[in-house]
Amino acid sequence: MLRTKRFIIIFLILCLSGKAFPQKRQVPNLINFDLAPYHFGFLLGVNQMLFTLKTQPGFQNKMYYNTSSSSSLPDINSDSAYLFNMETTPTYGFVIGIIGNLRLGNYFDFRFTPSLTFGERNLHYNIYNYYSNSATPLLLVTSKNIQSTFVEFPLWIRFKGSRMHNMRPYIMAGAKYAIDLASNAKKKEDSSVSYVFINRSDYYAMGGVGFDFYTAYFKFGTEITMSYGLSDILKRDNTIYTQSVDRLSSKIFQVSFTFE
Repeated sequence: MLRTKRFIIIFLILCLSGKAFPQKRQVPNLINFDLAPYHFGFLLGVNQMLFTLKTQPGFQNKMYYNTSSSSSLPDINSDSAYLFNMETTPTYGFVIGIIGNLRLGNYFDFRFTPSLTFGERNLHYNIYNYYSNSATPLLLVTSKNIQSTFVEFPLWIRFKGSRMHNMRPYIMAGAKYAIDLASNAKKKEDSSVSYVFINRSDYYAMGGVGFDFYTAYFKFGTEITMSYGLSDILKRDNTIYTQSVDRLSSKIFQVSFTFE
């Protein structure tokens, strides 16, 4: 929640910074820009990737064992263990994309913004380990890093407010399909280190708000968007790292700068 508030604060600062663009001319800039049937541009942005995690009921009571035939503790040197706690933490990444805008009317636009998004997320585990020569379990704190490189295909409907001289607010909603090029969901698990894999594809519902600022030569925009994954993207195996998860979905907060 604190990180989300930081994103909102950054976005408000960017919106206020729009006043730095020249506003002294009595005639508004680019007065016919929004009348064009279509136009193009590009976007740059920063994002915060995170997971929405739902664990299995009573997952703390399930014991995992190291056996010769099939180990559920592949990189933990103990006889048995159980998962005490599991959580996820977000990190920051960046995005670059292309804007294709189709005018639907005075207040509506249709947008297609194919993008390349980079980021990573972490899953943290607190595991109690049992050894044959000790009756007291030892706490192991370990993390699994999941890196992602998304090729995204977002479709947006924008509702634009009335233009106020050289500024215009808008809200938007949409959906997107994303392919994770860095996903190891199909990689063979032949290493002594256990990895957590996620599925290659995902679908998102999206929403956002923003402001357009009309300069003398181009339209500059700042916007904040939220993307909520609709699928359970975790690839499960028989290890302690995935068996306790009921659902793992993706969430992305993004602040973007648009140039059109």
